[in-house]
Amino acid sequence: MAAIILDGNKIAAEIRAEVAAEVQNMVATGMRPGLAVVLVGYNPASEIYVRGKVKSCGEVGIYSEKLTPPDTISTQELLDLVLGLNRRDEIDGILVQLPLPPQVDSKKILMAVDPAKDVDGFHPVNVGFLSTQRPGLVPCTPAGIMEILARSNIPVTGQEAVVVGRSDIVGKPTAMLLINANATVTVCHSKTRDLPGVCRHADILVAAIGRAGMITRDFVKPGATLIDVGMNKVTDHAEFERLFAGNVKREEGFRAKGSTLAGDVHPQAAEVAGAITPVPGGVGPLTIAMLMANTVKAAKLRRGSRIPALAVEHA
Repeated sequence: MAAIILDGNKIAAEIRAEVAAEVQNMVATGMRPGLAVVLVGYNPASEIYVRGKVKSCGEVGIYSEKLTPPDTISTQELLDLVLGLNRRDEIDGILVQLPLPPQVDSKKILMAVDPAKDVDGFHPVNVGFLSTQRPGLVPCTPAGIMEILARSNIPVTGQEAVVVGRSDIVGKPTAMLLINANATVTVCHSKTRDLPGVCRHADILVAAIGRAGMITRDFVKPGATLIDVGMNKVTDHAEFERLFAGNVKREEGFRAKGSTLAGDVHPQAAEVAGAITPVPGGVGPLTIAMLMANTVKAAKLRRGSRIPALAVEHA
């Protein structure tokens, strides 16, 4: 029996609608959430990502600013820009689009973002809040994964979960969220022995390694839920055949464009799994939806009466 497809587009649309309603209520009380996106220089891929984020802000009613300093900017100049945004009360979220030019100290810039406005959830303060289950901002893709599970009525409590990949952006925070939701979690990486054997224990298997089709059907416990975070551009014909041989629709697209997107999970794994997120249209759409949700959350945490704004000094 083929796996149930977990439709990320549908879930993201639900979240965006909820955020839009929330923003409308907040605006009625005189508080409009605001997001500032900093895009340094010109990077075609980053331009597309930022355009999508700004467009989503408009759709849900969030105030947005796009700041575009030149790629010749120094670390100190970019620090001054970020610290200026920290001081602006109408800006609730700050997102510095990566990568930054080589002369800029990226870590120093990201550390300078006020944790209360860190809508990416990357600041060590927010990482600490996540690990100790305190209110804070959670990285968007991991938060989206948890929304997919919750809104698809997939149980997490008591389940065995395996996360393949230990990045600070996806793997580690996803593992922590699953632990906080009472799953028993194993994190795998390049040094894991018998990776297929470990993965076959998973009721929930999260693939976040950046290697097209690495998770084959041999990795999958029958009936397991597969969350595929991978977004890999496939241009080699032999690689395409390994992944999508016989898929007429994919073949037409590959011939027309010379490339296709593939996840970290081999399509044949769907024959064993109980549920799976597709690529594209699975986890990807949740990332921007959760950025919108994080901006609203930041506004509430900063400006609401429940929790005061974080006072953090930056050198």
